[in-house]
Amino acid sequence: MTDPNLSHKTDPTTPPAGVVLPGPWTPETPAESGDLIELDSAVELDDDGAAPAEVVLEGDVLGSAGVELYRPRALAVSRDVVSRTWVVVTGVRTVATHPHTKTGAKLVARNLWYPVAGAGVAYGRWRDTHGASRYERQMRRAEVAGDQESLREWEARDVAEKARRHDRVMDWVRSPVELIRAVGVGLAGVAALLLALGVVLALGHHDPGYVLAPIIGVIALVTFVCWFLAAYGAALLLAATGGAAAWLWHLGRSRSELPAWVSATTPADGGGRDVIPDERAITNALRNLNLPALNKKFREGWTPRWIDHPVHDGKGWHARLLLPEAVPVEMIVNSKPVLAHNLLRLPVEVWPTEPRDKPGVLDLWVADQGSLTKPVAPWPLLTGGGADYFKGVPVGVDPRGNVVLGRLFQANWGVAGMMGSGKSTLIITALLGAILDPLVEIDVYCMAVNADYDPLRPRLRTLFVSDDPDEIPTVLGALKQLMSELSDRGRKLSAAGEPKLTRALAEADPSMRPRVVVIDECQELFVSDVGEEAAELVEKIVAKARKYGVTLIFATPVPSADSLPRKVAKVLSNRACFAIADHQGNDAILGTGKHRAGISATTLRPMTVNADGTVDLGDLGTAMACGFTPTDGLLRCFYVRRGDGVDDVTPVVERAMATLDTPPAAAGADGPEQAEHVDHLADIRTVIRAAGPDPIMRTQEVLAGLAALRPQLYRGWTFERLRKELPDSARPYKTRGHMCVNADRVTAAMADRDTPDPADETTDEFDTA
Repeated sequence: MTDPNLSHKTDPTTPPAGVVLPGPWTPETPAESGDLIELDSAVELDDDGAAPAEVVLEGDVLGSAGVELYRPRALAVSRDVVSRTWVVVTGVRTVATHPHTKTGAKLVARNLWYPVAGAGVAYGRWRDTHGASRYERQMRRAEVAGDQESLREWEARDVAEKARRHDRVMDWVRSPVELIRAVGVGLAGVAALLLALGVVLALGHHDPGYVLAPIIGVIALVTFVCWFLAAYGAALLLAATGGAAAWLWHLGRSRSELPAWVSATTPADGGGRDVIPDERAITNALRNLNLPALNKKFREGWTPRWIDHPVHDGKGWHARLLLPEAVPVEMIVNSKPVLAHNLLRLPVEVWPTEPRDKPGVLDLWVADQGSLTKPVAPWPLLTGGGADYFKGVPVGVDPRGNVVLGRLFQANWGVAGMMGSGKSTLIITALLGAILDPLVEIDVYCMAVNADYDPLRPRLRTLFVSDDPDEIPTVLGALKQLMSELSDRGRKLSAAGEPKLTRALAEADPSMRPRVVVIDECQELFVSDVGEEAAELVEKIVAKARKYGVTLIFATPVPSADSLPRKVAKVLSNRACFAIADHQGNDAILGTGKHRAGISATTLRPMTVNADGTVDLGDLGTAMACGFTPTDGLLRCFYVRRGDGVDDVTPVVERAMATLDTPPAAAGADGPEQAEHVDHLADIRTVIRAAGPDPIMRTQEVLAGLAALRPQLYRGWTFERLRKELPDSARPYKTRGHMCVNADRVTAAMADRDTPDPADETTDEFDTA
């Protein structure tokens, strides 16, 4: 209950009624000590009866119950104390929470943490060196990987290491006496050596005092060492301790991962993003992938360990970092769209992969923003230069801007993509490069009526263009003829002693020239009535044609198990998928699982025409490719323009025609006929003699020399033709590991041919008579 004396307002000039506790502050009163007196009786009169001067009383005014009522000075002091305390607390809090204070505290904590972490690293190294823990780790890894051979090997090493350590410990337990004995023998030996040295010195100086001089010198040295250690031991110990601490600091800084609570605070922690994918931007992008396993590692204090820091590479940035446990590279690849978004890139501009020689390492390449939408550089062979079928032809560039060579020899291609995506661009560019090699013969079978290949007609061996289903057997017949030709090529390679076609063989024998066979709109063939037969035939051709110099190129806008049978797709070495609608078609051409692995063309856009007539090129000429580069990924094709008043294709075809000695023979045409009588034996001997003093020459070199001597006559010669033209005594034989022709035998055969037979002369004389 509230005291009524505390609730009323008090006038400062009129103290309220109450009592004053007696004390030294009150005037003398007749009251007994300790009694309460009334204020009215607390004043005494002077002797003369006059009222005394006003007396000022000091004290605390209390209510009737002894409660303090009014104390302004105490209230002022209390308010001042509270104010000062609040200022101090606020200042301390501001200083403690200031970013500079946090940064400085983390800096100190990091530098204190480094030696501790370095000690842990050093201990781990010592434990691995002197224990079997590393063998146990390797055994666990081999067991997880299912590598039984490695598991057995590491188990054997673990057992051997434990046996060695046990033997060493037992030696220390069982041989202390031997150790003491060895130390005693060693000291005795050193003393004897010093004594012998003293005897030698005494004899040399003729003074017996030198006998103990070496021993006295050793004792003096020991005394000096003891004095030095006593005088400077503290300094040496301090220096050694400082050096060890510095070494542990460096070891911890370079070989350990900091906990999150001591890691430096960066703007990335606030969610900032930067166009340049430096360490901070990549770390922030990974932090925001929303992967539970990776988030857990970040909470535990994981920070990326950079194998290669981000550097500008071509038209983008390249970096390598070691991912933590339980976070495989495949997990990052599956989150590629989010990773690209975090790095301010399109999905096609970000390529996370795992190097084959560095498992667990994220190899990240990030294209410069917008670099993949800029035009590709002109085709390198547009204005000059030649090509070699056996080396490949330039077909495009990778995301880094490096030129990609499309292999033709020992390769077969599959190209897919919806209409307007650029698949014909890749094929025509490859054919333009192939025709610049004068040895290459090209057959094109296009089962759709279009003019894509018309500019190449002068250089083509075959150009079949038809969408009539009744003419599909024509393509099947061409494949059967090609299969028969492969058998002939195999026999000729065997006769020449070569495992695969070489340029020398192709130059020597026109029937062995490289062939490129294009089957465009191949779905028309494989879904027809003869599709099953064609698929089986193509599978056999692809399997055999690898070493024989025959390249098949299939193109379809609708890749599927029907339009491009699995038995055909699985044997194709080079595959390219342009813009496509679904991941089933993507995997049908590129291979199973490519979409999940991030090699997907579903995000590519084909060329479109807007309502106002403007053309949106989209990702025209851009494809996801496998087999063109060591790592599957993006391929931007070169574009040789033709249309809208520009024709860059025809000049290339004219250059290709200029490199030919004779126009390409049509399919089924015979070789050039012999126009005049030529002594073949004489030409063969001339070729062999012109090569040098060695009378023996390989048959393929003979054919090449004959083709150079008389191209019109000998260009179509084969090994069989050469064998038939030589008599039995001069026919090729195997020596030095190859089929060869001997010039001496050819000369002898010519002599036998020019020498008349006596029997024939006698018969002639008899007939004349």
